[in-house]
Amino acid sequence: MGSLHLDEIRLTHVRVPLVEPFVISNGAVSEKDAILVELAGEGLTGLGEASPMAGAFYSHHTPESSWAALTGRMVPRLGELGTVSLDGRWAEGLLDDPFAVAGIDLALWDLAARAAGAPLWSLLGGDGSRPLESGLAVGIVESTEALLERIDRHLAADGYRRVKIKVQPGWDVRPLEGVRGRFPALPLMVDANGAYGREHIEALAGWDRFGLMMIEQPLPREDLEGHALLAGRCRTPICLDESAETVTDVERALALKSARIINVKLQRVGTLAAARRIHDLARDAGAGCWMGTMPELGVGAFAAMHFATLPNIRYPTDVEASRRWFVADVTRPPVACSNGLLSLPGSAGLGVQLDGEAVERYRVRRWSARLNCALTF
Repeated sequence: MGSLHLDEIRLTHVRVPLVEPFVISNGAVSEKDAILVELAGEGLTGLGEASPMAGAFYSHHTPESSWAALTGRMVPRLGELGTVSLDGRWAEGLLDDPFAVAGIDLALWDLAARAAGAPLWSLLGGDGSRPLESGLAVGIVESTEALLERIDRHLAADGYRRVKIKVQPGWDVRPLEGVRGRFPALPLMVDANGAYGREHIEALAGWDRFGLMMIEQPLPREDLEGHALLAGRCRTPICLDESAETVTDVERALALKSARIINVKLQRVGTLAAARRIHDLARDAGAGCWMGTMPELGVGAFAAMHFATLPNIRYPTDVEASRRWFVADVTRPPVACSNGLLSLPGSAGLGVQLDGEAVERYRVRRWSARLNCALTF
């Protein structure tokens, strides 16, 4: 057990241009917004990232709403409590904005790991020697030919271990036929972001012929019963993403047999403690997990990589090389992928530092406040 006095918190909202638009069934973005969190205490600094998507097309949370939650409610909560720990209890009553919570929670864990002189994965109970496989995600594009060209290009550059394509009604069977025709043995999955309804269950079950790893979030987030119906009609495993928002949601989904795979997103569940609980619930139910992203910048991406060392993370993560999505990243080092494998830094905590020049180049606004509280770990 250890303790550390927290002196200051610094928030920096950055906006980094994307290499190409990120397009899913619910919308598109061409820039990546993130709020970088720096928690300072006793000469050490822990890093966190609050990373909602701009435009509220993944959820109703936005960079603006998370900024307001951080400055107006969450930072004051730290002062009110006086002492915080890594169990996530400090965030009780604040999880209406899990992205903002995730920014502070990750900084707390990173700071604790740095103080302990240990990599973050060791505090989480992971295995840093595990190979971390990376998977390619490709959004909705203008044609099957364009989709195949992007898959070809990125597989050649970084050797990703599986491919995920985004689908929606009207953009599903034809691209799947195209990908399977070009890559018959490629580990392949699809992600619908809740774009289908129960009226599509028979058609979705027919995708068994494509030999998919999984169908991710085919139905709306609230329809766990519909996912259970679909899961009973097809051989392809169903994966939940948006539906797996809280520990309670995952408990109910597993009880209903709505899915055999859970996508764990640290930003969506808010705290690493909650993410670990979801990992353990899935393990105990015989379901697998994998790490999703928003995608995050380097701070959030490295956090997901550390979490991916846990034993029930069975599938390649959505964390990709920084150069896949961003014109530049905000960490030194950036995320790198070689032959489909990601590399964790060997130093304490997340193992990365902020790239001050990049942060300043893409800075939108900055805010800081003095703190007078303690972190116990």
